[in-house]
Amino acid sequence: MKKIIAIIGDNSINTGSLKEQIAFSVGKALIDNGYRIQSGGMGGIMKATSLGARSSTNYQEGDIIALIPSFDKFESNGLADIVIPTGLDINRASIVANADFVVAIGGGAGTLAEIASAWMLMRPIAAFSNVEGWSKKVAGTKLDGRIRYEFDDHIYSVTCAKDLITVISEKIELYNKYHHNISMVKNK
Repeated sequence: MKKIIAIIGDNSINTGSLKEQIAFSVGKALIDNGYRIQSGGMGGIMKATSLGARSSTNYQEGDIIALIPSFDKFESNGLADIVIPTGLDINRASIVANADFVVAIGGGAGTLAEIASAWMLMRPIAAFSNVEGWSKKVAGTKLDGRIRYEFDDHIYSVTCAKDLITVISEKIELYNKYHHNISMVKNK
C-alpha cells in the first residue's frame, strides 16, 4: 500500500515564486518515489503540488487526495483524483495532518494548526526552512517538551525535494505510533 504524504502550506502564492517551484518539485518527487499526496485541495501550495504530482511519469489515478473545507466537492482546485468534502472548514487541520508524513511549505495560521495537529498525532513532519512562513519558523525544532519517540524526534528541516525524499525514506518507518487519546502523550 502506498504511503500518504500530507502537503500543507500557503493557500495563495505568486506564480513563478520559490514556493511554487518547491511545491511543484515536491509533488513530482513524491509520486516519482511511489507515494500518494494529500492536501486541503485548494490553491497555492496545494495546487502547485498537485500539478507536480500529475507531471510525474509514475502518476496514477488515485495518487492525489483532497480534503476540502466545504461540503461542495466542486470547490477543490480540480486536480485531485479523490475529493473528500469534509464540511469542517478550518477545523479539518487534524484530518489533513493525519498522514504517514507531513510536509510544510511556508504557510500561515492554518498551516500552523496543521503542524500542531501532526505533532500531537505523533506524525513525522518536515518543514522547508528556505521559504517564509511557519515552515521556516518551526524547521529543526520541537513544538514542545513532550517525548513522542525515544530517538531525536523533531521537525526535520529541508530545502529541496531531494532532501525531503531522503528524510522521508530514512524516517517514515520510525514513526509507528498513532494517537489514541490525549492521555497517551507524556509531557516532561
